[in-house]
Amino acid sequence: MDTLPRPDGTLVYEVAGAGPPLLLVTGLGGSRHYWASVRDRLTPHFTVVTHDHMGTGDTVSRRSSHTVEALAADVVALMDHLAIPKAHLVGHSTGAAVGQILGAEAPERLDGLVLYAGWAGPDPYFDQCFKVRKELLLGAGTAAYHRATPLFLYPPDWIAADAARLEALVGGMIASSPPSETMAGRVDMLLNFDRRAWLPKVRARTLVLCASDDTLTPPHLSREMAQAIPGAELALVPWGGHALSQTAPDVFLSHVMAALT
Repeated sequence: MDTLPRPDGTLVYEVAGAGPPLLLVTGLGGSRHYWASVRDRLTPHFTVVTHDHMGTGDTVSRRSSHTVEALAADVVALMDHLAIPKAHLVGHSTGAAVGQILGAEAPERLDGLVLYAGWAGPDPYFDQCFKVRKELLLGAGTAAYHRATPLFLYPPDWIAADAARLEALVGGMIASSPPSETMAGRVDMLLNFDRRAWLPKVRARTLVLCASDDTLTPPHLSREMAQAIPGAELALVPWGGHALSQTAPDVFLSHVMAALT
């Protein structure tokens, strides 16, 4: 674990592997450990860079205003710090929002881009999901919020198959949870994100990847992105939920490797 000082805190990151640089940018939870199920399978092919979002995981944060633009600036600063002029980027959910910003505003910094379980802007369904999650967080507390999170991330049969695995996941979420005010600010960050008008400016070679049973960022949101990004490829897989890289890592990796190599 290494650190990068930022104007409003200290970013925590890890680098592993050898080969072309690959940034794995996580979703709303913000922890670099989200990628544990696939990272070591990517390191033989890429120099893999993971980090915690400011305000989550092991970071030390003084960030009071949360925006996806600030997260994108953190990624560029990390690339500069590591002397990476250009990299592949795989972004999950919030990380896919970061990828859209870099793809449109700093396309010279990206090679291949995978937007996984993402969206370009809220719609009534997206609004409902995230406003309900925020209400649960503020009304019932962080433990209740995290106990509900698997219902949004994983397919029902995956949840039902292993109670011990589920309890370990939820326990880890609760133990590492940021303060509720940070989490609420990050939910608002997503509700305020809308980059639809910028999608035609994305110039990186782009794969839009989503599971057909993703109930948090459903396939219609991925179709919207793929239709608006010039030359983008859309891959819809039949099963895996919002956390496809965890529930079906072989399927996830097959699409990522095909897109980036």
